[in-house]
Amino acid sequence: MKIRCDRERLWRAFQTAASVVPARSPKPILRNIKLDATADAVTLTATDQEVGIRIDVAGIDVGAPGSVVLPVDRVGAILRESSDEKISIESDASRIRVETGTSQFQLPSEDPAEFPGVGEFDEQSYHELPARFFRELIRRTTFATDNESSRYALGGVLLELGGEEVLGVGTDGRRLAKQVGPAKIVGSGGAAEGNTIVPTRAMHLMERALADNDEAIQVTARANEIVVRSQKTTILSRLVEGRFPNWRGVFPDGVEITKIDLTVGPFFAAVRQAAIVTSDERRGVEFRFGDGKVVLSAHGAELGESHVEMPTAYDGAELHIKLDPRFVSEFLKVLEPDTTFTLELVDADTAAVCRTADGYSYVVMPLSRNQ
Repeated sequence: MKIRCDRERLWRAFQTAASVVPARSPKPILRNIKLDATADAVTLTATDQEVGIRIDVAGIDVGAPGSVVLPVDRVGAILRESSDEKISIESDASRIRVETGTSQFQLPSEDPAEFPGVGEFDEQSYHELPARFFRELIRRTTFATDNESSRYALGGVLLELGGEEVLGVGTDGRRLAKQVGPAKIVGSGGAAEGNTIVPTRAMHLMERALADNDEAIQVTARANEIVVRSQKTTILSRLVEGRFPNWRGVFPDGVEITKIDLTVGPFFAAVRQAAIVTSDERRGVEFRFGDGKVVLSAHGAELGESHVEMPTAYDGAELHIKLDPRFVSEFLKVLEPDTTFTLELVDADTAAVCRTADGYSYVVMPLSRNQ
């Protein structure tokens, strides 16, 4: 096997593939990235046997086709530290030879045949959706998941692929984030029966791998895995086992709701200020709406008190609710500062709901008065 290519281009693809490589594994072969070179294409593959990735790298001159297993740490260091524009990689049965314009490296080689295969996207039925929207869905839901929970399958994002839309939900039992957006069905849609809960780690990998893609991607759910494909990258992930909570029942229903319009930037600044005196023991911030303003206050015992006011368009009957400022801030953080959202309140004991005009909803459970 022999290739020559632009070092920076290979380094970008190598970095993305390396994010799948496990730090420790009972199978040492998994601490590598496999490179397959044919006359038509060069593909990098990596897997930890829970998540796998395939990346097609364009613009590589293949001198001799073949496969090689590249040790992620040492080859990654060569690609990172070199300042040369071009790099060549050549391998035989026992050695890997890496050359840049000014440096040469000899590395031991393992048998590529021992590297586990990473499947391809070969379905004829799937959902197609904009990559930009899918990245936004990931960013707006993953922060609300909980990898430590043992009661429910909360360590991932629930994806519902059906009809002409895709829905993503993340929750840790104390707050819930939901994003809905458009999708196009190709064939029968490729939807698996039951819940499709994608591990949070795999969702972050998908966001990173699709960062420079503004075209459509294809998504299909199989019995126990999900597959996402873009023009150059295919990602496979096993699904989270377990039961997802009845998230639809979290939204208040059948009650009188007060709606208050707010702008992200000013409200986020007020929340951050009010939270300065909070602590793990006294983490609540009181939100009081009325008389054309919202007053945020917190009492942090030995840390002092805070009182922050911000004008609003709401001048109805006074409403108050105590919320964890961390949960409010994490919602606001994924939105642009000039975004307007609607805060829906019932009373101090009912969940607060935030909604944007582009299909994003966020639910926060209230804290008790002494928190």
